[in-house]
Amino acid sequence: MKRFITTLQNIFSIEELRTRILNTLLFVTVFRLGSQIVLPGVDPSRLNLTPQGLLGLLDTFLGGAYSKASIFALGIMPYISASIAIQLLTLALPYFQKMQKEGESGRKRLNQITRVLTIFVTAAQAITYLTTTIPNEAILVSPTTFKVVSVFILTAGTIFCMWLGERITDKGIGNGISMLIMIGIVSRFPGAVYGEALSRGSGGALLFVLEIVALFFVVMGAVVLTQAVRRIPIQYAKQVVGNKVVGGQRQYLPLKLNAAGVMPIIFAQALMFVPSLVASLFAEKSDFAGSVQTVFADYTSWQYNVLFAVLIIVFTFFYTAISVNPNQIADDMKRSGGFIPGVKPGFMTSEYIGQVLDRITLPGALMLAVVAILPAIAALLGMTRNFSQFFGGTSLLIMVGVVLDTLQQVESYLLMRRYEGLMKSGRVTGRTESVTA
Repeated sequence: MKRFITTLQNIFSIEELRTRILNTLLFVTVFRLGSQIVLPGVDPSRLNLTPQGLLGLLDTFLGGAYSKASIFALGIMPYISASIAIQLLTLALPYFQKMQKEGESGRKRLNQITRVLTIFVTAAQAITYLTTTIPNEAILVSPTTFKVVSVFILTAGTIFCMWLGERITDKGIGNGISMLIMIGIVSRFPGAVYGEALSRGSGGALLFVLEIVALFFVVMGAVVLTQAVRRIPIQYAKQVVGNKVVGGQRQYLPLKLNAAGVMPIIFAQALMFVPSLVASLFAEKSDFAGSVQTVFADYTSWQYNVLFAVLIIVFTFFYTAISVNPNQIADDMKRSGGFIPGVKPGFMTSEYIGQVLDRITLPGALMLAVVAILPAIAALLGMTRNFSQFFGGTSLLIMVGVVLDTLQQVESYLLMRRYEGLMKSGRVTGRTESVTA
């Protein structure tokens, strides 16, 4: 406890770090206040929205703003969608690939394109949201006027959330966009714990404590999955520059066990609606189709979770293949005079990195699939739906990743001021850690 208090004193004794933390708290407070403001012309008492499936996941990311018809009902998610689209375009189109390689100027142009695309994505999603989600009995004004005005309000709300995220990145601590998503998820945790405690009652206090302990170990497992890397040694050739000999040091190429992050789970969840949707078209004519619709509408059924796990494994390999390019890594190493001991530079290095990547991706994909189906297992064990969602899936991985990234930045400030780090031994590493010696 004394060490913890000393660490807090060290953190707030650094003026820049203290200012960044206070700025982050201010921006997060503004975001949460905006999430509670309902769209003009909507009666909140008549909403009664309970999003399911992917929409339920979206509502979790936004801290309930989606189901409350808030002015931040779409939050930062359209910007995430636009960013993913631009990222995929940089892998497919030479024009975007060239722009990505132009350094700072290219990055600024890509960011500007992403912002413009975000406006169009938000407008399209706003129209769909207003048409399909908000019931007519909850609208107190003319439906046409309400939809026109609300499209502009929702678009402005998303742009404002995007601005808040950028301000947190520039003036605060951590990655702003990820921080807003994490805050939305964490905001529902106290209510989920309270609801679980009420459901257990006074006689189930011991069982509730065991659930909290199990949640702790699940979080530790997610930390291991997020931080685990396979380090490939890299040797740099010695070079004579003037009268000095530079190079010759050994570094490491860290290949992450889970290089795809949470994207496979998101892609898999998006496709899990297909079986139920197709079966619903033939449910009246076929009993088999009706049973299929019932099975895949229940996220705790074994058929649902087996298909879910298979899709996650497939998408993990797919997303890792498009996000980690062994050929580019080998070319960069060759240009900088680096090589893997015992492996020839160029094609052989690319082949070696690809083989290592394939070997570590399979256990990473299996662990990711287990984490994804843990909420279903927790629900089958009798936990409430809201509480079981924190036992795995996208929510847990996002929270763990954002916290690790933020702690890594805090620790870097402490070490720069020659204070001790956050941990007594070892360093805190986040998802974005680069190649380290």
